[in-house]
Amino acid sequence: MLWKQREKRDGIKLVWLDLKLPIEDDATIINAFENAVTSKTKVVHITHIVNWIGQILPSAKIAAACRKKNSNLEVLVDGAHSFAHLDYKIPELGGDYFGTSLHKWLCAPFGNGLLWVKKEKIAGLYPIFSNDKPDGDDIKKFETLGTRSFPTEQATGVALNFHNGIGSKRKEERLRYLKNYWANKAKDIKGVKIHTSFKPEYACALALFSIEGKKPSEVEAFLFDNHKIHTVGIEWELGSISGVRVTPHIYTSLNDLDRLVEAIDKCAKK
Repeated sequence: MLWKQREKRDGIKLVWLDLKLPIEDDATIINAFENAVTSKTKVVHITHIVNWIGQILPSAKIAAACRKKNSNLEVLVDGAHSFAHLDYKIPELGGDYFGTSLHKWLCAPFGNGLLWVKKEKIAGLYPIFSNDKPDGDDIKKFETLGTRSFPTEQATGVALNFHNGIGSKRKEERLRYLKNYWANKAKDIKGVKIHTSFKPEYACALALFSIEGKKPSEVEAFLFDNHKIHTVGIEWELGSISGVRVTPHIYTSLNDLDRLVEAIDKCAKK
């Protein structure tokens, strides 16, 4: 929505990629981005994990290919669903800028986020609310936000300690195991289709499924109204993604996922 706002206010041109997900081939993804880049391209926005379907994009490879075609563009990586979900270091993603929310996979309080900017880019990036050095090269200039919740910030530190106590690698492995556990069972139910890859390089915790003959909103309502299982029905406006998203976290038990599969089976037979 922010990009659309810039398009309306400032007349920038947006080029959207309609990737036919899931994709289990880096070259197909990279070529789609590279082919969209021209000499006029200013910014390439990469969604590290596509929130609708759980697709992991090869961010660093995309960034390198796009810069090879246009060395003047800048790369922005959206890590809203990959931070504290996958095991990586932010500079490894190839972006000039990286942003994420912290209430999702880190389990920090709502209203917190993280901004990472390449050191050499900080001075040229103006904050919305400035301190006395808007053109300074100290990342702390973006922390001038006025009155805000101090307990929320303190709780984020606790969430980070909890995450580090588990370890990024172990957490990623646990999350992928949970997704594969329920999805492997659900895919054998008549009429059920899993729209998310089972290959570890292309998906982790998030997965999308559909039931033949049923709208995502119908399945979502059935699961919640009859089994108190919260999922998200997704129908993308371009029509290429349609299904129900399931998002287990590390605290999700196998019994919970068995209940989910049983509920999906009942819904498919209904």
